[in-house]
Amino acid sequence: PGIIARGMDALNETQDECNKLKSEETQFVEIISCDTTDMDKLKPLMTDVIKKHKVPDYLFNFVGYAYAQYLEQLTLEDFKRNMDRNYYGQLVPTLIVLPSFLEGKQGYITFTSSNMRFMALMGYATYCPSKYALFGLAEVLRHELLPYNIKVSILFPVDTDTPGLAEENKIKPQECKIISDSGTTMTADEVADEFIKNILEGRFEILPGEAAIQIKDMRENPDDMRGVLDRLYKRARRKTGRKI
Repeated sequence: PGIIARGMDALNETQDECNKLKSEETQFVEIISCDTTDMDKLKPLMTDVIKKHKVPDYLFNFVGYAYAQYLEQLTLEDFKRNMDRNYYGQLVPTLIVLPSFLEGKQGYITFTSSNMRFMALMGYATYCPSKYALFGLAEVLRHELLPYNIKVSILFPVDTDTPGLAEENKIKPQECKIISDSGTTMTADEVADEFIKNILEGRFEILPGEAAIQIKDMRENPDDMRGVLDRLYKRARRKTGRKI
């Protein structure tokens, strides 16, 4: 496999962990240090890896971050930055690998969205639109790539206990944190287990933990679910001493 990320320390650590799991000497782990939003830099690096080895069977897009903040404190750059990382950070690797998948008429592309694609909350004005956009992209690719035997899946995780969530919580609006804390937080391993299981089953939508229930309710009873979210917001405002 190949792993792409910006930080070399994390890449080296992950490569070492993967190498310990090798069952055959022919297995390998390539690492690429690059920003996945940078097409000009990433394309030659990924192309070299493909030429050196072969076209990968899967492209797993696990890219993104959340910048939760009050709307009045956000700038246009905040919106652009979130869309750049969360949407283009997954689109760019996809566009690079796609020609090889099309030529071979096989492949599997996965994207990482969020349960907030279906139930947007206050504080996530920069985050939610990028996750909505990913769902639209995945839907189009799933449909258009059918003749080429290329499969597509999209993951909708709930809050997951990662360093990214810890950083997000440092600046998250109080009301937003209270609402988020009313749900469950999954471990990264729990999400990964459900992700792999669903990939092996070839499912398009992957809904780990409470996400399956939340999204089902939002689709079947959207007004009721919005009412639930509104009540949670009002309760959170009262807890923080703010006017409703």
